[in-house]
Amino acid sequence: MTKNLKISLALVALVLAVVTALLVANRTPDAPAATDANGGVAPADVLVREDSHRLSTAKDGKVTVVEFLDLECESCRAAFPHVEQLRKEYEGRVTFVMRYFPIPSHKNAELAARAVEAAAAQGKLEAMYRTMYETQESWGDQQVSHEQTFRGFAEELGLDMKKFEADWKDPATAERVEKDRQDGLALGVQGTPTFFINGKRPQIQSLDDFKAAIEAELAK
Repeated sequence: MTKNLKISLALVALVLAVVTALLVANRTPDAPAATDANGGVAPADVLVREDSHRLSTAKDGKVTVVEFLDLECESCRAAFPHVEQLRKEYEGRVTFVMRYFPIPSHKNAELAARAVEAAAAQGKLEAMYRTMYETQESWGDQQVSHEQTFRGFAEELGLDMKKFEADWKDPATAERVEKDRQDGLALGVQGTPTFFINGKRPQIQSLDDFKAAIEAELAK
């Protein structure tokens, strides 16, 4: 075996190890075994609750995209600009719903979700949601609390800090986030991001796959 070939094989092994580590890190240990990703349709009353956050709404309600996300998840951050692009491209035609699914191994994921939920109480859900992804590299994947960091985000957004603190620490806010996570577990969500399109969980490997799945539902 040549030296160059040995180096190439070592690099391939390293890449596979990194990819595997990311997949494991973004999975939750107490999720039930996943079923066929293309099999069946998720119950509508579990997939989208009355209080679920709709980032965009289509009047005809024909197509709904639901994302279970973890604000500390690198894969979710990577998907974020694509979701934003699709929201613009399908504005008025597709409803986009976000649901929390903090991974237990992510130190700040649940705290970040509660911060977004507390911001939502002041009409700033999307602003805080965007801020979390745009700054994730500075606070994500760390084993120290970033409570002060998130408090700073709230101040930058001009939130009423007394109300924000009260809502952020309110047990009802934690219960709201956990309810989303439990719904995800019931639907077989094992990692983030997980997308459902009209209740079905398609195999999505690229933006083109995502668009094709949406177009297929719009064409029905």
